[in-house]
Amino acid sequence: MAIKLVHTPPSVDDTRRPVPRWALRAAYALPLLLLPSCLWRLPFAFDFTMGQVGGETMPSLWISVPYVFGLSVLTETAALLCLGLVRGWGEVAPAWLPLIGGKPIRPSAAIIPATIGGLVMTAVSVMMVLTWNGVIEGTSYENGWWDALAKICVGPVGLWGPMTLALTYAYYARRCRPADTT
Repeated sequence: MAIKLVHTPPSVDDTRRPVPRWALRAAYALPLLLLPSCLWRLPFAFDFTMGQVGGETMPSLWISVPYVFGLSVLTETAALLCLGLVRGWGEVAPAWLPLIGGKPIRPSAAIIPATIGGLVMTAVSVMMVLTWNGVIEGTSYENGWWDALAKICVGPVGLWGPMTLALTYAYYARRCRPADTT
């Protein structure tokens, strides 16, 4: 007797029109892609330089800890908001929200900020690649191991902008284009 393993995609049945499978996977992967960068950043709050040479030290713990932790939380929150591009709460505001709860969300209210955010993060990605290739002066490290660890942890951030733009396009296509009747 053979056991057949069936790979089922994430299911979402709370949107008016079906979400492409690739968009679901990308939206759910995005917070996980950014997690290594958020974890990489945390030791800096406690003045551990992660092998960086010549970098500025962080201000006192009273400032650095809330800043670094806040930046990590903000990063993950922004990534989680991208789920709204593939879920029903990106089409109709959740009922528990004051004033707008239960009301339809205009597509432009999601498309404009997501496009701006995607373009900004794509520009950050380009700057990151230019820095890593020596075109722009960047941070140097004590040795190649620290440099490799930094690139492994921070590198996935380079996908954030393009993935957000792709998710935004899929949202636009689903919400603003007429449905195919074929």
